[in-house]
Amino acid sequence: MDRPPVHVWTAVLFILILGACSTAEPLAIGDCPEIERIDMLSVDAADPSLLFRLPLDAFTEPWEQASFCSSGWNPDDPTFHAAEDYFAPAGTPVYAMADGELTFSGRMGGYGWLVVVDHPGMNLYSLYGHLSPSRWTPDTGPVAKGDLVGYLGDEWENGGSRESPLVPHLHLGVRAGQRTDYPGRGEWRWMAGWISSCPADLGWLPPSQVIASQEVPDGGFRAPGGPGLVAWLPEILILGSVAIGSGWWIVRGALRRNAAYPAVVAGLTSGLGWYLGTRGFALHWVAYVLTGVAVVAAAVALARRPNPSKSEA
Repeated sequence: MDRPPVHVWTAVLFILILGACSTAEPLAIGDCPEIERIDMLSVDAADPSLLFRLPLDAFTEPWEQASFCSSGWNPDDPTFHAAEDYFAPAGTPVYAMADGELTFSGRMGGYGWLVVVDHPGMNLYSLYGHLSPSRWTPDTGPVAKGDLVGYLGDEWENGGSRESPLVPHLHLGVRAGQRTDYPGRGEWRWMAGWISSCPADLGWLPPSQVIASQEVPDGGFRAPGGPGLVAWLPEILILGSVAIGSGWWIVRGALRRNAAYPAVVAGLTSGLGWYLGTRGFALHWVAYVLTGVAVVAAAVALARRPNPSKSEA
């Protein structure tokens, strides 16, 4: 009985490691006290001297409001809220809280439409979730404080559905660092809403406190000291599995002088790179690198393929 090829064993190993990571216990970071939201309605959004503004002109106060670091409603699966919720009717305009660069605008699972603005001068980024994909949506690029970044979504399009509607509200997240400082998967992911670890220890900040302070620390808001490999491991494993699997077919095609293998891989990986980019993977460029390698391998395979007319002569 023939043994499975090396790439099969490698793929199985990556899957097992990935499964172990996905079921691992959350980071042990101690207690996570809830921080009540500061009333921001008194802040004059039209005041040009302010560094920060509240992203809404007005909001309501329903009984079910998630504060920063508040606990989830499932005691068997404790999670903490990495943001503050501001409730207002669907269609309510949402504005950038400060000057910056809009770096992400797209659909994102339970967020409905999601917008992220980097504020490089402050070493900060702000996240606006549960926006409407059916109304106007912004493009990436520079934004000024008070620029429109979207509208609150209806209860069936803001991350909810017709079967499980979600009350219209703004999920406002603020975090030290820039969006690309963090991976797209795992506890450290840049779009986290509810996480098992304490958000305050992963760089998340209480938005209303940031707005109320109207101050930026010297050197900007300090991100946690290097999340490192542990934070990026889920994303690395996913893309590593893709790279190994794709690389096998690229090499196989080049060695066998069959350009079809790397050509197909080029198409699949380029599509995968686009998809991973829309899902927030910071390392999605790995797929594009594989596409380039596959194109070169296909060219090599074609160049090395025997010419039937010459071999018959």
